[in-house]
Amino acid sequence: MDLFRKKTDLLPHEESGSTGRLKRTMGPFDLTMLGVGCIIGTGIFVITGKAAAENAGPGLMLSFVIAGIACVLAALCYAELSSTVPAAGSAYAYSYIVFGEVLAWVLGWDLILEYGVAAASVSSGWSAYFQGLLAGFDIHLPLALTAAFDSTKGTVIDLPAVCIIMLITLLLSLGAKETVRFNFIMVCVKVGVVLLFIGIGIFYVKPANWTPFLPYGFSGVLSAAAIVFFAYLGFDAISTAAEEVRNPQRNMPIGIIASLAICTILYIAVSVVLTGMVPYTQLGVSDPVAFALRFIHQDFVAGLISLGAIAGMTTVLLVLLYGQTRLIFSMSRDGLLPVFLSKVNTKTQTPIRSTWLVGSIIALASGLFPLHALTNLTSIGTLFAFAVVSVGVIVLRKTRPDLKRGFTVPWVPLLPLLSALVCIGLMIQLHISTWIGFIVWLLLGLLIYFFYGYHKSLLNRKS
Repeated sequence: MDLFRKKTDLLPHEESGSTGRLKRTMGPFDLTMLGVGCIIGTGIFVITGKAAAENAGPGLMLSFVIAGIACVLAALCYAELSSTVPAAGSAYAYSYIVFGEVLAWVLGWDLILEYGVAAASVSSGWSAYFQGLLAGFDIHLPLALTAAFDSTKGTVIDLPAVCIIMLITLLLSLGAKETVRFNFIMVCVKVGVVLLFIGIGIFYVKPANWTPFLPYGFSGVLSAAAIVFFAYLGFDAISTAAEEVRNPQRNMPIGIIASLAICTILYIAVSVVLTGMVPYTQLGVSDPVAFALRFIHQDFVAGLISLGAIAGMTTVLLVLLYGQTRLIFSMSRDGLLPVFLSKVNTKTQTPIRSTWLVGSIIALASGLFPLHALTNLTSIGTLFAFAVVSVGVIVLRKTRPDLKRGFTVPWVPLLPLLSALVCIGLMIQLHISTWIGFIVWLLLGLLIYFFYGYHKSLLNRKS
């Protein structure tokens, strides 16, 4: 049984019968906006408050610095591999060439969980902000339609979460160009709102609120760094777009590194201002940025922040669903998932079947189940993917030195090893329950691979 058979073709093949090629329409600016669209969202508008109140206190700014350093290291590795292997699928596609089929499947299965849980969680946050906005106009949905099923509270389904997922699925099915255009508009709105918060909030910062700076010790800072990694899934999502990018050898590294730099600076600035405006003990709320503005009696601006949060989480959902559909498309084209999922619509040149399957499943899951409690699974999945990609750079340099690389990581193997070690170190900070859930998911994936994927694999049919 050859579990480590490798793909040798860097470009996608079409031997599976029902697949097609995706259209290359994106440039470096589109990729940068795609990354900002996914990275700036729930991390700023939701996670910052609880991470400060429960884990890091004012030291949250250090948590974002640590997470940012880890991401910079990983981003360099992603930039090299995405410029070398310009195919849809992100870490899954890289691993298929570097490590072989079974580890590629593990990475793909990991990313399916990562994107799915993240999208369900963000849609729940989107619903909460949207309902808050409606409440400001004295509009209230029936209780049964306001949240996931809970017999004790009388809720049945989170209707706003279902609706936003299905609307984004419709947008994605129209084509990459339409998706990029909508994403650009929403990114402009939310970045403007974030800059507005920083510009106003900085005048209300009280240095006394930064004392004590590390109320939970440095271990709390590390724990918060692992948790806020949830926000950095964005540049992994960028790499899933490689097959729809013009000149990917040049443009992929630019998009990955530029979006990460912009977002890390904004995250650190927001955490500095937020913890300076409000005592960290009061930040354990679902809308910390808007809460901080209400705290200083800037209610009108707080309302604008809520609109920005809705725009921000909309783009996060857009990019998460985009990334997962391209991942499933790639795995299906290789035969590891049913081949009908890799069918490309001739008019829109999008993987229409995987798009609607992903949208429907996530809409039902986010509407009926309280999956926001599983957000740490996204963090551990992201860190795992980053660690494997980092090691992959070293391995591919040794096994395929002949490949054309549009970008090369400096100081190999030192920087990729450091990247992998930092990611593993942050994984260790996560709770044991997160590890258990992650391992169970991977074991389930291996069962599916051995009973289905191994036998249906395109490489198996060729051998």
